[in-house]
Amino acid sequence: MSVAAAETALFESNLTGLKRISQGKVRDIYEVDADQLLIVTSDRLSAFDVVLPTPIPGKGEVLTQLSNFWFERMRAVVPNHLTGRRPEDVVQDPAERALVARRAIVVRRLKPLPVEAVVRGYLIGSGWKDYQATGAVCGIPLPQGLPMAAQLPEPIFTPATKAEIGQHDENISFAEMEKLVGAGLARKVRDLAIEIYRRGAEYARGRGIIIADTKFEFGLDAAGKLYLIDEVLTPDSSRFWPAAEYRTGISPPSFDKQYVRDYLETLDWGKKAPGPALPAEVIRHTTAKYRQALELLTRPG
Repeated sequence: MSVAAAETALFESNLTGLKRISQGKVRDIYEVDADQLLIVTSDRLSAFDVVLPTPIPGKGEVLTQLSNFWFERMRAVVPNHLTGRRPEDVVQDPAERALVARRAIVVRRLKPLPVEAVVRGYLIGSGWKDYQATGAVCGIPLPQGLPMAAQLPEPIFTPATKAEIGQHDENISFAEMEKLVGAGLARKVRDLAIEIYRRGAEYARGRGIIIADTKFEFGLDAAGKLYLIDEVLTPDSSRFWPAAEYRTGISPPSFDKQYVRDYLETLDWGKKAPGPALPAEVIRHTTAKYRQALELLTRPG
């Protein structure tokens, strides 16, 4: 990937004819009408809660196509926010129609829950650090003597609060989640998140990918009906490992942005904005890993 190629990536959308009402680390959100939104997934990449200045070409298309695949696959488990309306139908400019065709979705306008539904199936990342210090992950006791990257006896649910851009999400207890959203809704979200993770992890394992952990988001409509929203089981929201290279005792190689995190760990930048630019080799490798994950999970057969 040349520097010129990287410049063709979409760092930020600026659609005409629609009002942009929000911008996240990766997604730009536009108002379609009182009931629907257009979400455009850019090629921005965040690491350590900092949006990096260098986009990853095609990343937004990969995230959108993979999420759409999982939304459809999980439809029998939980309804999702997709309307079925084509993104090309809500923009006027022909060039903008081409831009949004594979990287945008039209969704119901819902009220997002103020928590992220994190499910962990393996002992890695912050969970590993917590376990080393306390013998538990987010207060959930685990058997003694587990090595790094060990598969947990059962997937565990460890909710977190959603932070503003540049801030870190904070793990909370299930009891704290119950206070935020109510006990009944908290239990429903927990059970759905674990079920989606189980189904997704089983399917992915058959395609050569281990989903070590992931996070989901949910939202409510005006009647209180629960929907799966945002993105589902993507390299941005999950930790993907190649099953053929998995072993315990190490942090396995990954299909996600861990490669970028590992590169950034070699730099002295303080993990605060502004983040450093990425070199061409890191861009090339990361682009290839995202596309490989999409191909492995969505190919026929």
